[in-house]
Amino acid sequence: MVKPATPDTPETGRGEQTKRLIVDTAVRLFRDQGYDKTTMRGIAQAAGVSVGNAYYYFPSKDHLVQQFYATVQEDAAAAVAEALAEPGPFDERLRVALTGMLETMTPYHAFAGKFIKTAVEPGSPLSPFSAESEPARERSIAVLRQVVEGATTKIDAELKPDLPELLWLGQMGITLYWVHDTSPDQAKTRLLIERAVPLIDRLVTLARMPGLKSVTREALKMYRLLK
Repeated sequence: MVKPATPDTPETGRGEQTKRLIVDTAVRLFRDQGYDKTTMRGIAQAAGVSVGNAYYYFPSKDHLVQQFYATVQEDAAAAVAEALAEPGPFDERLRVALTGMLETMTPYHAFAGKFIKTAVEPGSPLSPFSAESEPARERSIAVLRQVVEGATTKIDAELKPDLPELLWLGQMGITLYWVHDTSPDQAKTRLLIERAVPLIDRLVTLARMPGLKSVTREALKMYRLLK
């Protein structure tokens, strides 16, 4: 008796290829026809896999989006890994991380706006702040933690543990601006990064000054309270 075919497990090379194919196909369909109009059946058909195979890897469209988020973060981390491998000034490292993320996201600019309505809804699993988005969020924060930990610039000891998450919040603001940026090659977002990095670097430096330490502590208390 011939056993029915089963999907390759995600751990196999072929399984990873199938997962990436399904994600890439979903992204294309989300871009071309919108998130709401795209179905798992349509994704499977366009990817050339069975519907059962698609559901084997991704129980829902939301799971597909989460994998897309994670893939973007992994690609961004890989893009800046070499540049961040050696210690260096905080501002240079932050510029590398933010620019690397921007370059990784660039191919998806036309598609990114499709998620905004869904992602900003309270309780949406597609929100970057949701529990479902935690793996991608933590991967992004890990890169910014690498920025901070490898910085030769002196950083206030009380600020340092929270700084990666604070930088991530800033990165989210830049990402939102990027989504709405219609300038050629998102030139305005690139300018925003170039202007924002020296300002952030200056604020981090000022946080060490005796006269501003109390302000830094109060700001951190407020941030921790609202987390």
